[in-house]
Order: sequence, then C-alpha cells, then structure tokens
Amino acid sequence: MVISGIFLKANEIRVVTITGSRDSHQLVAPKLNKFSLPKNPTQDDVEIFTQAFKAYCASSGVDKIVINRRATSGQGAGGAGTFLLEGVLLAISPAPIEFIHPATVRATNKREMDKKSIKPTTIDLGKAYDFGYEGLS
Repeated sequence: MVISGIFLKANEIRVVTITGSRDSHQLVAPKLNKFSLPKNPTQDDVEIFTQAFKAYCASSGVDKIVINRRATSGQGAGGAGTFLLEGVLLAISPAPIEFIHPATVRATNKREMDKKSIKPTTIDLGKAYDFGYEGLS
C-alpha cells in the first residue's frame, strides 16, 4: 500500500510518500514534495494546485493520504491557510483521507522510533513522514 503523509503548514503542504509496512518500508522519492497556494488564492490558483496534487497522486500510485489534524482553537491553532488547504484536499483527493492527531505521532515515536531509520532530516518532511508512517499497517 502506498501512503502519502501530508503536513499542513500555513499556505503549503509538505508531502512524503512511503510504501511497505511498519517493519519494512521505503520512500517513494519523487523530486516534488511541496505544494502551495498564494495567501489570497484565486480560482485559477486552486485549479493549478488541484491539478498538480492529483498528478502527484496518480504518478506515485497513492492509495491513502494521512494528514495532521489541525488544532481548531487555542495556542497553536491552524490558521486560515491550513483551513483552506484542508478543505481543498478533502474536496479533490483521489484517495481516502485519514486525520491523525500529533499526540498519536508522539506516542508512536516513543514505541517505534527504531523502525524509522529512513525518516527525512528536514523538520517539515520528517513530520510528513511521521503522518505517512501512521498510515502503514
């Protein structure tokens, strides 16, 4: 099963796609790992984003998408950009979407960090990888 982990941040998404199982998995490594919308997008901007994301999913053979659950209130709440991106992804995703809370990732890291040897070193890509890893069985 091919899983794309997506980390929503401001007006962009960072994507890491992995395949396999939790015990044995590998990165599906296309050169493209970031999609973004302008701060005040037009319909054309959203259409360009949509086409690029759908093309990425088709070329990578994505079976499932796992996204970080946004905080809706309080400190660290997701802003308008992440809200917009979440809505667009829900509307256009060619694969089923699952939301994972960051606390779930922290718990998995405590138990299974030794299985995450291929985790990208870039912070945002590392977070996207963590969400993808949660989708593996």
